[in-house]
Amino acid sequence: MWPVLPSGQLNEEFDWPIEGLLLPNSPPMKKPIHKAPEQYVPVRLRVLRNGDKNKARAHIIISPDISPGRKMQCTEILNLPSAARRLFNEKGKEIFTLKELQRDELVYVSCGEHWINPDLSIAQQKKQIFLRNLASDISKIQTFCSMHKIEALVLEVQSDIVSGAKLAVRKPIFGKEKQIIEPEEKQMQKNALTSENASSEILDSHARAHLRMKACHTLLRYAWQEPSHNFDETDSLPKKMEDELFENMEPEKKYSHSPKQSKLQKLCHQQFEYRDGQIISYAAPHLVLGVRGPNLRSGVEVVLVEKKADDSHQRWMRKEDSRTFHLVSNPDLVLAVSMTKARDEVCGYPVIAQKYNPHNNGASNQKWNYMKSTKAFMAFHSTSLDKEITAANYAGVCTSSVTREEKVDQPGYYYLSPSGKKKAMLCLACGQSVRAEKGLEQLLPGLPFLCASASETQKPFSRGPFKVIDVAKTDLSSREAENTLSYYEEHLLSLRMKTCTQVVSHCGMAVTNQKAVKIIAYKNGDGYRNGKLIVAGTFPMLLTECTEQLGLARAASKIYTKDGTTISSLRNLVLWAMDESFIQRDSEEPKEEADPVGTKEIPVKRNSRMKVKTKSSPKSVTSDSLDGIDPSLLTLILRNPIAIWVSCGEPFLSPNALKKAEKIEKQNWLKKDKILADLDVMKHKMRQLKGRRVAACQPATMVPNKSPVQLVVVEGGWTEQTQEEIKLLDLIRHTEAHLSEVQELQSKRNSLIAPKCIAFKQSNLYKQPNAKRVWIYLNGGRLEDGTYAWGKTISELLNDCSSRLKLAHPARALYTPDGEPIHSWDDVERDMVICVSTGRSFRTQRELKQLVEIRANYARICRQQGPQATDIMLSPSTKLHSLVPSRAEFLAEPS
Repeated sequence: MWPVLPSGQLNEEFDWPIEGLLLPNSPPMKKPIHKAPEQYVPVRLRVLRNGDKNKARAHIIISPDISPGRKMQCTEILNLPSAARRLFNEKGKEIFTLKELQRDELVYVSCGEHWINPDLSIAQQKKQIFLRNLASDISKIQTFCSMHKIEALVLEVQSDIVSGAKLAVRKPIFGKEKQIIEPEEKQMQKNALTSENASSEILDSHARAHLRMKACHTLLRYAWQEPSHNFDETDSLPKKMEDELFENMEPEKKYSHSPKQSKLQKLCHQQFEYRDGQIISYAAPHLVLGVRGPNLRSGVEVVLVEKKADDSHQRWMRKEDSRTFHLVSNPDLVLAVSMTKARDEVCGYPVIAQKYNPHNNGASNQKWNYMKSTKAFMAFHSTSLDKEITAANYAGVCTSSVTREEKVDQPGYYYLSPSGKKKAMLCLACGQSVRAEKGLEQLLPGLPFLCASASETQKPFSRGPFKVIDVAKTDLSSREAENTLSYYEEHLLSLRMKTCTQVVSHCGMAVTNQKAVKIIAYKNGDGYRNGKLIVAGTFPMLLTECTEQLGLARAASKIYTKDGTTISSLRNLVLWAMDESFIQRDSEEPKEEADPVGTKEIPVKRNSRMKVKTKSSPKSVTSDSLDGIDPSLLTLILRNPIAIWVSCGEPFLSPNALKKAEKIEKQNWLKKDKILADLDVMKHKMRQLKGRRVAACQPATMVPNKSPVQLVVVEGGWTEQTQEEIKLLDLIRHTEAHLSEVQELQSKRNSLIAPKCIAFKQSNLYKQPNAKRVWIYLNGGRLEDGTYAWGKTISELLNDCSSRLKLAHPARALYTPDGEPIHSWDDVERDMVICVSTGRSFRTQRELKQLVEIRANYARICRQQGPQATDIMLSPSTKLHSLVPSRAEFLAEPS
């Protein structure tokens, strides 16, 4: 999703604040010439504002789909404060398509907020909205607290050191006292150590044996056997690093169990060198940091690329005063750390090329410190104030809560009062929150200011980017940020408990005597992973806790048990748990029949089970009351937590099926790992046999031969493979063929399973069509004049071709560049070149030119000599007429 210009091109130079809609998979800006067939049947609906009780105020609209235009119509009819974004039915279920709706069905329209139950009172609705807004504000403060104290992070390669590998910043491998702030003298002393001493300290005995064998056979290598490297003379590494890194790259997988060696390998991912305007990987000097693609924009990822001397996309200009690295091909882009994505402890923050921020504060993610002694690039090399302002900008928190009354140089906006005399300045977060109300202008760097939201006189901005919390009363300084967060979290928890208690008491439920139920909640589709222990006394409280602790994107609406049973109240959940325990004990009945004590206890449990069912029958289905259940049985059931799976509305995914699929996948991976291990052992043995044969240098045997062509035959010798090597080579080829078959089966299995899992896990909002992109050009035209087109079927592709090529008549036929017609969608492949025709047969560009020349000659002759010049009659010549016998002569001729 990205803003576009009226011409349809991406607006790469836009700047916030910006107001508008970002639409994924939006239709083309220019309408096609012909109308596409209607895919939806118009539906008449009754729309009502979210939370409105009076159904008589419902308006009637007729809509074929949930397009932005129809939602705009709802916005105007219902007089909403902002654009309509979400639709709900009477039960609170969100609507994504109108196929399942009936005629004159009531639909609630929301501006983006969650569904508000109209059955609740206005006071209760306001309390729910207040709690949601408070939770949204606290989430911003939580994001700020997790980012404002960023520890020491260094540049690192995420995966293997190969071309195209992505980069990130993570914690250093070794401690600060050993690696990061180590004196340069100690580094020089370490580099002076010999390769033999270094290998003995780091590698194990097996790896040292490999080094000794390679050292013994170095003199026996021929010139063509020496490895060739296309490195410059200045790219040579120290002797210690050559011995420790390059010599041990081959046995890395075999001897990764050594902890010292694994640390050394991880250290290679964090070592870089800045030389001649390039940031070079210390472990692989032929790889440098760069960006790909001719069209550079802010936010493009920085990856490892092949080193090229004339490529400006991989050269960086270092500026000591600003502590930034600017891209030579575009100096406005600098090396930066992306903070828009949630931080992953495994991968860290990704590294991107970002637009340069000239302000003194608010751009700590663009400041680096290159430590030449340790070959490390330290990120966030700036003051604590700069880091806090940067974290506040990315978390959406007003900077006045961080700086209190101090004016700082930071990015922001300003607007003039109606009289034009007063000038109010806002930070980034506050400016984005009021961008639709005021005409804001961007502030220039070098102007320290305090955000107007902290001023008591600025009442319209007293909340700033928050919805409930007051900015002036929120202290997010270095010492008080965590205390403020804990205070608001406790306040939110107490308000939720009070609200749940009031709702339950309003519905006539006995809250005081309600027993709490221990539950282990899992996210639907995650199986038995990441379970959270929740203690709840009411069903609404359970849904709220599940939404918060499981980190769901939307409010939890459905709860399932392990067999797929939908639960609507705590009473139903307890009854299901009791039935499940009775079923398990009934299945164990044959084992207990031999025990006389057990045979006496089973009928009692069955009677109590029947007693529970008879008592619970008159109760309400959705009631959370546990009255009427035997206290001893209830205590026994509630002793252990009950497992549930929480959903936001999507169907149930069985945890046993997921566990079985994971088990099968694990077995396949173990099988593949065993084959790879056996293959490595055989290749290792093959190298040993070859090395022994070459090292022996046995001369060949001259055997006399009776053939007059070759009297002597040469057999054996160190250049000829032995029978053991030949058998081992055949075994290696057989194992590699078996490995390729296993990988092919695994890839096919994953391709069949992955779409099903994605279809279940992803909601309708994030479903993407399985379309194919092809390159199209007009029949008889040039291939270079074509463009891209998309479609999921032949008909959709033809419609898109008519729109993309701006045809006067709709496209009707598709051909390959060789002239073969395309009738099936299976014949269309991604990025395929296709010729589009409006109905004529296939023509090449040469044939079209000949046809044009014929028509031009015809028109030219008609214009010069008149229309009679083209009236030509053909008659046979006299010679041919005399040579052809007449019919009588032909009949008279004897046979």
